[in-house]
Amino acid sequence: MPNHATALLVPAAVAFAVSATVVWTLLKMRAGRLALDHPGARSLHATPLPRVGGIGILAGIVAAALYSAYDVPAPIAFAFFAVVAVSFIDDLRGLSAGMRLSVHLAAAALATTSLLGASAPWLSLVPAALAIAWMANLYNFMDGSDGLASGMAVLGFAACALAALLQGDAAFAAMNLAVAAAAAGFLCFNFPPARVFMGDAGSLPLGFLAAVSGLDGWVRGYWPVWFGVLVFSPFIVDATVTLAKRLARGERVWRAHREHYYQRLVRCGWGHRKTALAGYALMTACGALALLGARLPGAAQALLLAFAGAAYLGMVIVLERKLHAIP
Repeated sequence: MPNHATALLVPAAVAFAVSATVVWTLLKMRAGRLALDHPGARSLHATPLPRVGGIGILAGIVAAALYSAYDVPAPIAFAFFAVVAVSFIDDLRGLSAGMRLSVHLAAAALATTSLLGASAPWLSLVPAALAIAWMANLYNFMDGSDGLASGMAVLGFAACALAALLQGDAAFAAMNLAVAAAAAGFLCFNFPPARVFMGDAGSLPLGFLAAVSGLDGWVRGYWPVWFGVLVFSPFIVDATVTLAKRLARGERVWRAHREHYYQRLVRCGWGHRKTALAGYALMTACGALALLGARLPGAAQALLLAFAGAAYLGMVIVLERKLHAIP
């Protein structure tokens, strides 16, 4: 047991310490001025803030992987760093949506092929690749309120770590927990009121890792295919419903906006702190429900998913009624 605890907790401690130290150092050195998030069409803040926190998160994840000598398949590592690179360049200089999306899709296709195998049916490969690319982008869309995206990473990857640990895979559990810990190191500076944002270099790779981890755990046989979807469903539902509404109205969905439910809650008077805490409660409930459901027989899993779907439908109806005056 002590050896398992060390293998699980030490990489997480390394990830947390490195992430927090790097973010603190960047802020102290005023390096955040290299990439400032200026208030814009989708912003919920009034003054420019550094968006370099993703560097700390990534440093923590890489440090933990190196410390534990975690065996990451080369195609997945290459795909991950391709997403990191294009996101970092976008933070510094800005890139066209077409360029960013092309890299995301290519990286998602490479990761999917690595996990499922090149001989897997196209009916499996294509939807999985699109899901990974969508998850990376929706995580970025949902990174617009203090503490929300980092809190989702802490709770979501912690749930994946616990599920892997219950299956006896300490190494896979440790890497998921390390991602959660790296996000927690950043959250120390991002909890409302935020002093720093993670930027695209943090949000897009986290979304990419969330989807890859969910698919990887399913391939390993640790959880059902829906597990990762339910764990990260607070972000998936908000982003997907909002996009569907904008598409139905014929709007340009790639344009910046403030129509996500979390943005409307902040604007209606909840503020960043109350919105983040409510989000944490929902995230915790979804993680617990996924952990419970993964151990149930098939019919019971279907009932659990139906319950979750009905609950989300109810929340959407209530929010639309409460926030109808907040477009």
